[in-house]
Amino acid sequence: MVLKAMNSGVSGLRAEGEALGVIGDNIANVNTTGFKGQRAIFQDVLGHSILAGTGSSLPGSGVRVGDIQQLFTQGSLANTGIGTDVALNGDGFFTVKGSVDGVTGNFFTRAGTFNINKDGYLVNPNGLQVQGYAANPDGSFEASISSVKAPTAAIPPHATENMTIVANLDASEGYIPDPAVPGPPPGLLAFAPLDPANTSNFSTTMTVYDDLGTSHSLDVYFKKTDTTETDGIWDWYALAHGEDLPEAVAGTPNPEFVQVGNGTLTFNLDPTVGTVGALLDDGSVAGGVAPAVSIGFAGIAGNQDITLNFGTLMDANGVGGLDGITQFGSPENVSSQSQDGYASGDFSGISIDGEGVVMGLYTNGQKLALSQLAIAKFRSNDGLGRAGQSLWIDTRDSGAAAYGTAGSGGRGAASSGALEGSNVDLAEEFVGLIQHQRSYTANSKTITTADEMLQELMNIKR
Repeated sequence: MVLKAMNSGVSGLRAEGEALGVIGDNIANVNTTGFKGQRAIFQDVLGHSILAGTGSSLPGSGVRVGDIQQLFTQGSLANTGIGTDVALNGDGFFTVKGSVDGVTGNFFTRAGTFNINKDGYLVNPNGLQVQGYAANPDGSFEASISSVKAPTAAIPPHATENMTIVANLDASEGYIPDPAVPGPPPGLLAFAPLDPANTSNFSTTMTVYDDLGTSHSLDVYFKKTDTTETDGIWDWYALAHGEDLPEAVAGTPNPEFVQVGNGTLTFNLDPTVGTVGALLDDGSVAGGVAPAVSIGFAGIAGNQDITLNFGTLMDANGVGGLDGITQFGSPENVSSQSQDGYASGDFSGISIDGEGVVMGLYTNGQKLALSQLAIAKFRSNDGLGRAGQSLWIDTRDSGAAAYGTAGSGGRGAASSGALEGSNVDLAEEFVGLIQHQRSYTANSKTITTADEMLQELMNIKR
């Protein structure tokens, strides 16, 4: 039994040494991005087979490290401000493809330190290509995963097709009288494209683009045309700058402004101005909300049609009519305006949003979806095999990877411009160092005590 005690002490020294190695690995990787700490699981060792049917009164034969368990708890997220950095907050792994130590295939990582290589691929620091779902021209994504690649070519220009204006026209504004037509009531002054500022009540300007990506200014003027404050009728006029249009007669320049479209807007009146209590007297737009203009820009074959969106009409249930042009009893103002055209743009980099969508950034201000990161999920994270370089591989114990997107199917959400730090707790590791050191010392005492007992036994013969 003395020799057995010595062997038990040796097993304790061996196990504590292995555990110390695990803690040392954890401490060494305390600053490794996406690192997951481990812990040694101790198991007792029997001196006999459980099939022998002997009782439980026999002593054991020491201890061994039965398993090194990986701890997949969440690490803290640190903002980096780098667009290609991304972290996962929750379960799942980024998928990268390439060769590691002679093994080629898909690997999995929590370290989202990515960058664009010389070939345009999104890669990790070891050159493995990040996998995702490629974007289709219609904005959807492919069903299968492939390497995320950023195009290096410029995107072509897109001609303006739609303009949206959200603004208010002052309901208390009076119509502009014509001094040449005496009243009462005085005549209505006609809109003059050559003098738009003095023959209208309000205007706004927007930049639009033609088929070649050349920018042009398009002015929209609004003029109240009803002679009372209870009609809610306004005319609008779209004016292009003459310098942007073909010359009307060879050698003769166009006037400063050329009218390219016009129409009429009618409103349900603001009750503070119109008839109090009248049905739908709320300043919402009632008609003329989808007009279009046709412009023949210089250097472009044919005319370019642009739809002006002034909002939606109120339906029979009284819903809508307030999301575009309105007529309230407050000063005229433009809340917002937009158009869908743009000039050509060169590729300037990428960014990754909270859903893992990789966006291409261009010098013309456009953002185009390139791909959506593929996030792998496993039945058992503990069964994954470490491959080094902050990578894991799937095994029979982990199960096959189930691919999806960030935030879906129990997968963690993506955090752009951030990295996940190591989940190692230094304070806990230092306490473990003390415990294993004490245990190592205690096991060595078992050996020295057994040695002393053997020495006493040897002394009996003397």
